[in-house]
Amino acid sequence: MKRIVFSFSFLLFVSGMNAQITLEECQRKTQENYPLVHQYGLVEKTKEYNLENVAKGYLPQFALSAKASYQSEVTEIPVKLPGVDMKGLPKDQYQVMLELQQKIWDGGGIRMQKKQTVAEAEIEKEKLNVDMYALNSRVNDLYFGILLLDEQLKQNALLQDELERNYRQITAYVENGIANQADLDAVKVEQLNTKQKRVELTSSRTAYLKMLSLLVGEKLSQETVLEKPVSQSEISSVSEIRRPELSLFNAQGNGLQVQEKALNVRHLPQFGLFVQGAYGNPGLNMLKNEFSPYYIAGVRLSWNFGSLYTLKNDRKVIENKRRQLDNSRDVFLFNTRLEMTQQDQAIQSLEKQMQDDDEIIRLRTNIRKSAEAKVANGTLTVTEMLRELTNESLARQSKALHEIQRLMGIYQLKYTTND
Repeated sequence: MKRIVFSFSFLLFVSGMNAQITLEECQRKTQENYPLVHQYGLVEKTKEYNLENVAKGYLPQFALSAKASYQSEVTEIPVKLPGVDMKGLPKDQYQVMLELQQKIWDGGGIRMQKKQTVAEAEIEKEKLNVDMYALNSRVNDLYFGILLLDEQLKQNALLQDELERNYRQITAYVENGIANQADLDAVKVEQLNTKQKRVELTSSRTAYLKMLSLLVGEKLSQETVLEKPVSQSEISSVSEIRRPELSLFNAQGNGLQVQEKALNVRHLPQFGLFVQGAYGNPGLNMLKNEFSPYYIAGVRLSWNFGSLYTLKNDRKVIENKRRQLDNSRDVFLFNTRLEMTQQDQAIQSLEKQMQDDDEIIRLRTNIRKSAEAKVANGTLTVTEMLRELTNESLARQSKALHEIQRLMGIYQLKYTTND
């Protein structure tokens, strides 16, 4: 019973060490970990603050002003009344005024400002979506780069085993006088070359894994197994494009529509109430030469016709921006379709090459075995046999490379379409 418990615990320990992770998990964790993700909250907060500020345009507006002036001439009564001493107005005058303004109708200006604030925030969010989506391409490059290195390391290990077997065999040949020390040294050189190549591949894998760890926000150990993804849907050069760039173009188009509607608000009249309370010399009674308080209340109408001068050109500017936006969308779709076509052709080319990979490996294996037999018979040199062994290893590497490249091509096409 203790042995069963120990075995089960050991299996759990081993499975914990050899943790697995998928491409989709890496993409999801990168989206959650990348620092740019915090800007979504900042954009939302900025929109809320701007909307609050715009809404405060309906609140009463207070203005305090003060002035002191001296004028060269004042109003005088042209007649003199007997027995009445009328003093003229002072040439130095003073005034302190507090004015309260309350908008009644602003022609829809505040409403349009709110729409512009929402449209601008939406554009910023879509820009963030585009930048965040681009991270998937970086994750794909690193993930498939590690998978490719894993396959190369696997083939390297197989080649090392084969070379070790050949080394033992050539050692026996040397002892029997069939081969010499130079043949044994040739095998040893290939072993050392293969060992150096493994060091290079391992170093590259470590670097790729560290970069992937930074993106996903967690440490991925050297024992972490990256699962080979499986394409769940067929994607081709005629697939529908669902890239976030298209949503950005739509948001920018909506922003231009709001700007166009805002042009119609600028030349509309505005109504409001006002109350002025002041203290000065003179007051409302111009003939009274002393400081006195007073107030004025009323309704104010303002109508600015100056915007009508530029209204036609302003609309043309917006229309020109709309055409530029449509052109940018067309260019993006054209380039994306072109990229999809290239990627689709690359996938088809790899699939055709993969049809012959197994046969090439089989033939290379037969040639290598025949070469080993000829070495045993003394009709072929060890160097020539090692060349055939290398060719067999390269054929196996090509097959593994084609498989990973095909998968990478499918996911690159998937990224290009966002399907």
